[in-house]
Amino acid sequence: MNEVLNTLEPTMIWKYFAEILQIPRPSKKEEKILAYLIDFAKKHHLEYEQDTVGNVLIKAPASPGFEKRKTVVLQSHVDMVCEKNSDTEHDFEKDPISVLIEDGWVKAKGTTLGADDGIGVAAQLALLADKSISRGAIECLFTVDEETGLTGAFGLEPDFLKGKILLNLDSEDEGELFIGCAGGKDTVITLPYKLEKAQQGLEFYRIDVKGLKGGHSGDDIHKGLANANKLLTRIVWKAARDLNVRMAHFEGGNLRNAIAREAFAIVAVKHESVDSFMQLMEKSTREMTYEYAVTEPKLDISIKPTQPTEKLLMLKEAQNKLLNSLYACPHGVIAWSQRIPNFVETSTNLASVRMENGLAVITTSQRSSVESSKEDIAQMVAACFDLIGAEVKHSNGYPGWAPDPNSEIRAITVEAYRDLFHQEPDVKAIHAGLECGLIGDKYPGMDMISYGPTIKGAHSPDERIQIETVIKFWDLTLEILKRIPDQE
Repeated sequence: MNEVLNTLEPTMIWKYFAEILQIPRPSKKEEKILAYLIDFAKKHHLEYEQDTVGNVLIKAPASPGFEKRKTVVLQSHVDMVCEKNSDTEHDFEKDPISVLIEDGWVKAKGTTLGADDGIGVAAQLALLADKSISRGAIECLFTVDEETGLTGAFGLEPDFLKGKILLNLDSEDEGELFIGCAGGKDTVITLPYKLEKAQQGLEFYRIDVKGLKGGHSGDDIHKGLANANKLLTRIVWKAARDLNVRMAHFEGGNLRNAIAREAFAIVAVKHESVDSFMQLMEKSTREMTYEYAVTEPKLDISIKPTQPTEKLLMLKEAQNKLLNSLYACPHGVIAWSQRIPNFVETSTNLASVRMENGLAVITTSQRSSVESSKEDIAQMVAACFDLIGAEVKHSNGYPGWAPDPNSEIRAITVEAYRDLFHQEPDVKAIHAGLECGLIGDKYPGMDMISYGPTIKGAHSPDERIQIETVIKFWDLTLEILKRIPDQE
């Protein structure tokens, strides 16, 4: 399986990436990939450690003649976002990822690819395995559960790493070097509700919103993409207000750091209101299709009759509370930076809505490069649900990474990129969260930079990695390691 990757360069990276694709590695269920890494270390007679949260550190001594160089830490995360198209059969806890090559890109068949950050893991393994590479001593840090809680970075112990320079291999735009990132936190809302039996004379329908691009709630939040939860709320809210439509179920989105691609609701309509309801649906579909014609050309809003096993509806008061708060809940860019041109400073994502066993659970995530603004938007979201008496809880969050204008590794990387490719890299901060913020908090003074090949559609089944940029990513990494100075 995935033999097609054997034809690609650099051979070693794609070899290990192909192996990684065979190993299930959902967030919080990384046991198999961690065992693989430990087996790799043993096979190559390399020193390794594993800390209490599961992070693995594999160390390799310097090449002959490079013993005096400063030790470099290379870091990536082992878990992947597990998203698939609704018509794709795939068990992320058991099945390998199947890939294809299309127009210069590697992509998966109906699922996320896991290049975020499997390609970083593969690069580290290639560096560890190839004894011919000229470099100083390296420490390869493989962290767990980056995607759903940054658990590995949070649990990193202060004495685990010895190096003072860190290359984070978890960025997704070749030619861009990242020297700062946003901090973030989650706001999770729970609302109990009661059900009642549907009266006679009601017809049930399922409304689906699908075909959206989704994407990363940090990297892609500024692109004007639609959020399936927001579109579906808009439809059901108007139907409830204008036609007294009742709701039996609402479900949408999945992961806290992914923009919701799909959502559905089951509603009940009075027989005499069905024609008006269909007209409203037609109007809503027409309006939204026009609004998102550029950013979401595959938007698909469908409605079908359905017969739920239990014809139960939310009590109207609870329904109104839920729909009103979802409609009022902000989503998207809240503020652009006043210091960095064209840089999103603050945003929020209405990530998922779940209804089960009398409890509605709404998951949102907030990001900002300004700590006070991060807290402000989290409280703004909380206020929408405080008004309806829901329980609101905030995660502890994670810190941002402030750019260091005197960074040595920044200067080395910029010069290496310029000399290799004869063009200037774009040095910038990123709105997405990186583990660098937490690592820098644990290791004050750690000199860090983040870069990677081009990955598009991360956190969605459209995820793909551009083959030619993997070559540049590898060449840049080798050149950086050659230029690391001696210890003082």
